[in-house]
Amino acid sequence: MKYCVLLLGFHLIAFNSFASDKTTIRIGVQATGTLAWELSFLAADSKAKALDFTIETHPVTTSEAGKIALQSGAVDIIVSDWIWVSRLRSDGADFTFYPYSTTSGTLMVPEKSPIYAIKDLKGMRLGIAGGELDKNWLLLQALAQREQLDLNASVEKIFGAPPLINEQLKQGRVDAALNYWHFGAKLEAQGYRQVIDGKGILKGLGIQENVPALGYVFKQSWADGHKSALNAFIAASKNAKQLLCTSESDWKKIIPLTQVDDAATQTKLRQRYCEGEITQWGKPEQQAAEQIYTLLRKVSNNQLTGKSEHLQAGTFWSQD
Repeated sequence: MKYCVLLLGFHLIAFNSFASDKTTIRIGVQATGTLAWELSFLAADSKAKALDFTIETHPVTTSEAGKIALQSGAVDIIVSDWIWVSRLRSDGADFTFYPYSTTSGTLMVPEKSPIYAIKDLKGMRLGIAGGELDKNWLLLQALAQREQLDLNASVEKIFGAPPLINEQLKQGRVDAALNYWHFGAKLEAQGYRQVIDGKGILKGLGIQENVPALGYVFKQSWADGHKSALNAFIAASKNAKQLLCTSESDWKKIIPLTQVDDAATQTKLRQRYCEGEITQWGKPEQQAAEQIYTLLRKVSNNQLTGKSEHLQAGTFWSQD
């Protein structure tokens, strides 16, 4: 009998793959990512025996490691962003994207900070998770430009890994931190204040739709050959997220995977995670994604998006 092994931090969960003729889906998973929560839930769900697929997880240490695993064929699915997918498609690859979460970054400050709006960042020290081409940073710049503020010239920028940026803020070495949502949630639980999040930035840029920040990425050719199993996996993942967001008993099962001990942080992580649920995905959201693409292309001077002026056809996978 085959086994599907889920390795998450120090937790090893094994469950039977039920029928040898079921499709095995190989998924690249970061131990600190929320996809690990849902896969752990599925591994423990007694109803999993009725699913049309089995899961084989491959731990990846970073998002970049996940991309390498996908491109090399070591895994079938990872969670990544549609900008990367479009850029690969412009180079001839056949990767495609299906939405997973609308939650992205957040701008955090100490509770008593004088920073309440983007204009207040002028002259301040700003910690930024990632690098110059981080999407949250680029979109924040685009919003500031609408207020005639050049953030590149008016703030002292400190780039670093997400945990380091949080520590810089705690130690007072930066005045504000632009970080990924789960690092922002941890700060919120400790009394820090959110100035604006990714959705707020988009709304400030005139984009009202909730556009997914992250999604499942896989090869179009693989999806075409495994459509039934892929649709079943997506449905199961959505159901797992809904249960984790509505059922206290189900949520408690995956709390160890949050890797935090205090209830306040666990609660805030759950809140922000659930706010990223995909409730609408269609033409309006895809058209809004094209608007975001144009903004990112302009602000990054094509460095993030590559040579293509528009999102590549096929960037978004259709379940039809």
